[in-house]
Amino acid sequence: MEVDTSIGNENQAMPAARSGSRGFLGKIGSRIGAQTPVETCNLKASDALLLLQNFEESQQGWFWSTDASGNLTYITESVAEVLGSTSLELLGKPIVSLFLKPVDNDAGSRSLPFIFTKKMQFNALQVQAGNTAGERWLSISGRPHFDKSGDFLGFRGSGSDVTAQRKASDDTSRLAMFDSLTGLPNRASMSKKLEATLAAYRQQKRTCAVMLVDLDRFKQINDTLGHPAGDALLKQVAERLLKIVGQSGEVCRLGGDEFQIMLPDCDDRGTLGDLASKIIDSLSQPYSVDGHRCIIGASVGVSVAPFDGLSSDDIVKSADLALYEAKGNGRGRFRFYSKDLKQSAEDRRVLEEDLRDAIAKNELELVYQPIVNTKTNIVEGFEALMRWNHGERGLISPTLFIPIAEDANLIWQLGEWAIHRACEDAAKWPGKARVAVNVSASQFANDRFPAIVDAALGASGLAAERLELEITEGVFLAETNETTAMFEALKNRQVRLVLDDFGTGYSSLSYLQTAPFDKIKIDQNFVRGATEPGSRNGAIISAIVALAEALGLDTTAEGIETLDEFELISKLNVSHVQGHICSKAVSQATLIENLEGGSWRIEPSGPRHHRNDRLSMYRKVRMIHENHVYSIVIRNLSVTGALVDGLYNVPVGTKFVIDFGDGQLAVATVSRSSGNQQGIEFETRLVSDGNGGLCTSRRVSPYLIAEAGLEVPNMPAGYVPTSKIDKDSLSVPAFSTVADWKATQIKPK
Repeated sequence: MEVDTSIGNENQAMPAARSGSRGFLGKIGSRIGAQTPVETCNLKASDALLLLQNFEESQQGWFWSTDASGNLTYITESVAEVLGSTSLELLGKPIVSLFLKPVDNDAGSRSLPFIFTKKMQFNALQVQAGNTAGERWLSISGRPHFDKSGDFLGFRGSGSDVTAQRKASDDTSRLAMFDSLTGLPNRASMSKKLEATLAAYRQQKRTCAVMLVDLDRFKQINDTLGHPAGDALLKQVAERLLKIVGQSGEVCRLGGDEFQIMLPDCDDRGTLGDLASKIIDSLSQPYSVDGHRCIIGASVGVSVAPFDGLSSDDIVKSADLALYEAKGNGRGRFRFYSKDLKQSAEDRRVLEEDLRDAIAKNELELVYQPIVNTKTNIVEGFEALMRWNHGERGLISPTLFIPIAEDANLIWQLGEWAIHRACEDAAKWPGKARVAVNVSASQFANDRFPAIVDAALGASGLAAERLELEITEGVFLAETNETTAMFEALKNRQVRLVLDDFGTGYSSLSYLQTAPFDKIKIDQNFVRGATEPGSRNGAIISAIVALAEALGLDTTAEGIETLDEFELISKLNVSHVQGHICSKAVSQATLIENLEGGSWRIEPSGPRHHRNDRLSMYRKVRMIHENHVYSIVIRNLSVTGALVDGLYNVPVGTKFVIDFGDGQLAVATVSRSSGNQQGIEFETRLVSDGNGGLCTSRRVSPYLIAEAGLEVPNMPAGYVPTSKIDKDSLSVPAFSTVADWKATQIKPK
């Protein structure tokens, strides 16, 4: 059946719509009947009218019409109510005034006035209703109407409420771009935004930093408390990240326990390092999940465009390599990307393979650092420290291979070997000195660990009270009945338990009430700087000692390196001390030799005061003076200066620019000079690179380096050196290099 719903000659005045459900259709019934041929329609016109009236009353749709100026001549009462008015009040108003102007890039809504201007037919155009209590979206369709002469009379059309469909569509779009658990942007959303940002910044020569944050020990929370607890923990992590980053950047969740942060216009590595440290510290604080106290950690990798890449893929890969390095060097730290990280990652892979065979090849050994009584200076125990003497590479630092062992699930194997060897060695010592062995959180969580302790003590014959197990606060990641049971099992064996690295970020007095510790080891971070004016570390150490004494526990201060630190520690009644001020770690043979007399007394010796840490190295860099570049060697490096050699006849006060590579330039002044060695002081302090090294806070933009006429990697296509060095302007070198000096010492025969 075809029903002609035309209104007739719109030049005639439209009857005013009345309130009620019949409205528009109720007033034109006679016209419909008159224009429908009876012979082509079995349905009476009145019945057709009733059908249309019922449709309007059902509020599944509505009708509207305008005059040639776009002013309403009719609108269904039900939609008028949605718009906060009545149909009578809306008559004569422009139809476009009923809808909000688009605040986004919704091209359809923006084109509504254009459609009316061009007298175009349109279908299912979505517009947002104005003057409504909540957000309402309407879909409208219409077509222009002309008289027989072709004169435009206005529009007539229909509409429907699509709020529910629009909300469902928005929810679907949000799910596609946002993480449903935390509400943060997801990987797809961040990737799109990062690529757009970097593309725009390449044109503007601006910088943008990216951080990748990976949670440490999160899997243990999932395994012990279940995935719902893990999800609740991730929500709290997201909240903490948003609070720390604030308005300076954007945070997204990549998936699992990985997060990404974008920081536009940020390239100061001092600032970035501080932010990364704040993130690590904050995420390492305890969480409360379903009544459980949970502790995790975090590692952070940092890269900066355009220094470390131009595209989003490149910059994220760089940050990922930095994150891998941070996790590989002990976790709970940050790392900036550098060009040598690709080789470092390959080296770690090779070392992992070699580490699997290290025990079988007899490459592992234990050395022992004395633990000295601060009152008597008598050695009362030793901490066992593992060393790896690689067959080809020589000694490899534990800070490198222990994290590799943890990632490769080799820590249980290494730990079992260490406790057996330590007990075996200690059983051969003269006297009754104790041996302390470090226990990882994964070892502690394994219900087979007490049996390993039994086997080691039984095979060696060592008395249980001479074995100390040093346990970090990491065992309290999730306080469970299994944790309590493990403490009871170990204490029943009469071994001594030591809380290692106390106060490193998430200490809790609650577990000192229940965990049967015999000693607290004060982390060296509290010792370092404790003697400096204004430091509060001394007060903190004093409080820890008072707490330990009240609980009947011994105390050991780690990392004591200077006499003033030793004197302070003694004054604060710390019972034991450990560090280079007394002795470095010694071999089994040296240990036995010093204990032959029945006891070993060590008088503290070393520097009076602590100075800025200096990193010993042999690193070739470039030193620039005027328009000459010299190759020199850095012997040691600190945040304020360095010792270099390679030039002769350099007066005190001479200024240089030190080129560390990768855009790192530091202005320095010679403070002392002797022969081919100079002490230099930097105008701007260096900052931590997050991995125990130092770097410049800022780097020279690769765009500027390229414009200076030098080749630079990572530059966009078409970026080539633009200037050439004028050789005629070069001056005579002011200083002699070592090679030049040696050449002058060769006398002709």
